[in-house]
Amino acid sequence: MPLQRLLNTINKQLDDLHTSGRAKGKEKTITGIKRAAGKFGPRYYLEGWGDKEFIKMNSNSYLGMSLRKDVIAAEEKAAREFGVGPGAVRFISGTHKQHVELEKRLAAFHDREAAMLFSSAYVTSMGVIAPLTTSETVLISDELNHNCIINAMRLSRPADKAIYKHNDMADFEVKLKKSIGKGKRAFVVTDGIFSMRGDHAPLKELVEIANRYDDRFEEGVITLIDDSHGVGAFGQTGRGTEEYTDARVDIIVGTLGKAFGVNGGYVVSNGKIIDFLRETAPMYIYSNPITVSEAAAALKALEILDSPAGLEIIAHLRAMTKKFENGLIELGYETIPGEHPVVPLMVRDTAQTADLVKYLTENGVLGTGLNFPVVPKGDEEIRFQVCADHTAADIDYVLEVLKKYRQK
Repeated sequence: MPLQRLLNTINKQLDDLHTSGRAKGKEKTITGIKRAAGKFGPRYYLEGWGDKEFIKMNSNSYLGMSLRKDVIAAEEKAAREFGVGPGAVRFISGTHKQHVELEKRLAAFHDREAAMLFSSAYVTSMGVIAPLTTSETVLISDELNHNCIINAMRLSRPADKAIYKHNDMADFEVKLKKSIGKGKRAFVVTDGIFSMRGDHAPLKELVEIANRYDDRFEEGVITLIDDSHGVGAFGQTGRGTEEYTDARVDIIVGTLGKAFGVNGGYVVSNGKIIDFLRETAPMYIYSNPITVSEAAAALKALEILDSPAGLEIIAHLRAMTKKFENGLIELGYETIPGEHPVVPLMVRDTAQTADLVKYLTENGVLGTGLNFPVVPKGDEEIRFQVCADHTAADIDYVLEVLKKYRQK
């Protein structure tokens, strides 16, 4: 059979992934949720573990919005009224009033002229970067940018591309300077928060350098951040890396699937940029939008975030993040300090990373082990993510598990 020859090759590749420790392995399946009670936050049940309870320390739902009763109620109400699917792409008959209202609210939240929804944050980056990259564009990217940016650059086929050392603004300026004359447009792309490490881009300095060279390119130097991990979880009011660094970029890509606790991605920018993307981005034109009920839930989550209650949630999230980070340091673990709720525990060894993940799981803690090639060799880690529905008692429990592992 012709397929057998392909399977022979695929089996060898799978064996190599497992042998080298790079395979993600079987996915854990959540079978139930125990809501927050008393001094503890929510707990989760996994297939194959019976009634054992797990605390999620690897969730992107930074503000705990996905389990809030008012957000759930908003989604259920819209589903009853409009059904469970949009039924078409946006330009045919898939646009509903909730989609339009959410785009308006997101644009206002980020102080931009317009916003545009995509089915996910991953396709948002690809759906924005590719249409705005011409054969006379130079793409400039941080070396640790997310996989969606890397693939967007591959898809875009620019005139040239340059990769600068992680958050190294001197190297960024060198790369930008060397790009002069190679294209009419320079397109600078960076993560806002680097999701494997929890550190942030030095946006203020990046924008200042970009502006300094803007007139050296016929169509200017355009700056874009993918702030999927930043929006909602970073900055005094949850407006992300821009707010934290007191900077302003040309285009922001964000997600509804992390701090907002729902699903989908979005971009905010100048109105004409958004008009252009609606007409040219294939990931938008040929894909169904998020459901009406998801848009309604995201609207509710955004309403909560942009209120006094939202400020309280952010303050609690920041306090729990600091408590966990300080606890790791006191136990003698290595981490990368920062205010973002991604808190990495640097292990720097593939086998030890796997052993620690196994120990955590056996003790009811879900953390994410990251090995090469997801992270560079020598940067193997456990990525912990603190959320606003974690309590002080939750953090103490996880730290106690890590203390016992260190003693072991």
